[in-house]
Amino acid sequence: MADADPPITSADPTDADSEARREARLRARKTWLIRFAIGLAVVALLFGAWYMLIGRNHVSTDNAYVNAEVAQVTPLISAQAVEVRVSDTQAVKRGDILVRLDDSNMRIALAQAEAELARARRMFRQGTATSAALSAQVSAREADIATAQSDYDKARIDLDRRLALQPSGAVSGDELTAARNAFNAARAKLAQARANQGAAAGELAANQALVAGSTVETDPMVLAAKAKLAAARLDFERAVIRAPIDGVVTRRQVQVGQRVTQGSPIMMIVPVSQVYVDANFKERQLRRVKPGQSAKVTADLYGGDVVYHGKVVGFSGGTGSAFALIPAQNATGNWIKVVQRLPVRIELDPRELAEHPLRVGLSMEVDIDVSGD
Repeated sequence: MADADPPITSADPTDADSEARREARLRARKTWLIRFAIGLAVVALLFGAWYMLIGRNHVSTDNAYVNAEVAQVTPLISAQAVEVRVSDTQAVKRGDILVRLDDSNMRIALAQAEAELARARRMFRQGTATSAALSAQVSAREADIATAQSDYDKARIDLDRRLALQPSGAVSGDELTAARNAFNAARAKLAQARANQGAAAGELAANQALVAGSTVETDPMVLAAKAKLAAARLDFERAVIRAPIDGVVTRRQVQVGQRVTQGSPIMMIVPVSQVYVDANFKERQLRRVKPGQSAKVTADLYGGDVVYHGKVVGFSGGTGSAFALIPAQNATGNWIKVVQRLPVRIELDPRELAEHPLRVGLSMEVDIDVSGD
């Protein structure tokens, strides 16, 4: 008997479902991959467009801090503080009184300088009067010379007459001797008168040298006394220490009763209305940065809602590491290159600073537009 054919069976429905699910997963994965690739292409295209239009024309850093030209208050004289009118965090205006020092010594020195000036003026007036008196003496000595000259001429004539009569015996020896004595006396008197006139003229010349060409206000001694008085008055005024600029007091180091010494800092004043930003950019970021370019600055204090507008005003003379207390020494065998940062100064808009004040040391973020290079 022949073998019977095997029975015909239908396909397993479980395998068909599994195949369908596998194909569906493959199609879904393929669709996801296509969408992901398209998304990457779109993102790359958008980034490229952003970089070409915006990104390559901007450099930014968050390594930036607020700075200012701080005024250091130092006394110019040494004295005891008798009054301190300010404290830390207090706002002051230029010219406000900060500290008063004991001015007793300065007041005495000022009085002495005033007395010396009065004395110098009096001495000049005395010198002027002395010149007038000496001039009168010179005139009197000239009159004495004229009188002595007249007496000398008369004595000489009398002696000549007696000498002419001596051979005839008309003049006695005593009379001739008297005539000779009178002549010698007249000659000595004339010489004395001339010497006195020369001495008076010398004294007049010496005194005139002290006062000639000067007035009571331009005399050298008076000018020296005036300079000393000005110095004494300046020291007296320096007993009151005033604020050199507008700003906020910080690091006050003086108390009432403390003796401050000349040149020792007693406080600092920060001009909060004139602060600037020092932004430390990497050296490669500075290839297109130039003074005058505009910048946008935000502060961590206010967040991104407050944007300051400024401009680049200059670059530091060296990197931070170059001016460090212990500069880096790279001349070693295990040298490793470190990217350096150079401080760039950003000047801020004063009106924006007035609306949103900043303090020295605050963290900032800076973005510089380099499209104008």
